[in-house]
Amino acid sequence: MLRIPEHIYHELIAHAREGLPLEVCGILGGSGDTVMVMNRMVNADASSEHFTLEPREQFAVYKALRARDLSILAIYHSHPASPARPSEEDIRMAYTPGVSYIIISLADPTGADVKSFLIENGTVEQEQLEIITE
Repeated sequence: MLRIPEHIYHELIAHAREGLPLEVCGILGGSGDTVMVMNRMVNADASSEHFTLEPREQFAVYKALRARDLSILAIYHSHPASPARPSEEDIRMAYTPGVSYIIISLADPTGADVKSFLIENGTVEQEQLEIITE
């Protein structure tokens, strides 16, 4: 299970909407199973169908999280026009074991669909996402 404060959950959706028509991406940091910080990042691919975290920016985020004694809990990205489920490319590119992969789908114009997955060695498992009210 991954726990996300309500304000960060809404910020994920806002980031996805602001990035349309492209995919957006970023890293969520925290402790245990609870997200504490959101780091918006540049989609180096600038694409509506895939994303790549910009390597220098990614390193800076890792370093900043370590300095605060936090861990990377999740990598997130949006799907502007497809469902909140990992694509074949998402599964193939899931290189970071032990983190959650969050997908924010904006395929339904009436609302966002946000889901979290554990992806390791090509195996995908949806995990529970708990929104923490503050």
